[in-house]
Amino acid sequence: MPAMTSTSTMNIALPEALRAYVAQRVESGQYGNTSEYIRELIRQDQREQAAAHLRALLEEGLASGVPTPDTPTDWDELQALARGNRG
Repeated sequence: MPAMTSTSTMNIALPEALRAYVAQRVESGQYGNTSEYIRELIRQDQREQAAAHLRALLEEGLASGVPTPDTPTDWDELQALARGNRG
């Protein structure tokens, strides 16, 4: 059985042109209602932010200097980070 999620209402103010655009996107049939459209925009932003964070980490790694061979300790640290352990 899927987990139930709690939702709450958020009111936003939009200029008429943006409101009309949102209505047009919903009327296209791709989204069932305005909330679905806004949720998808937020999810897209979350994905973009995660990708930007990953790019920043990659750039940091590339700029960190001459590469060295991985050690078992390195892998242990990576696995701990992947599990959410920041210690």
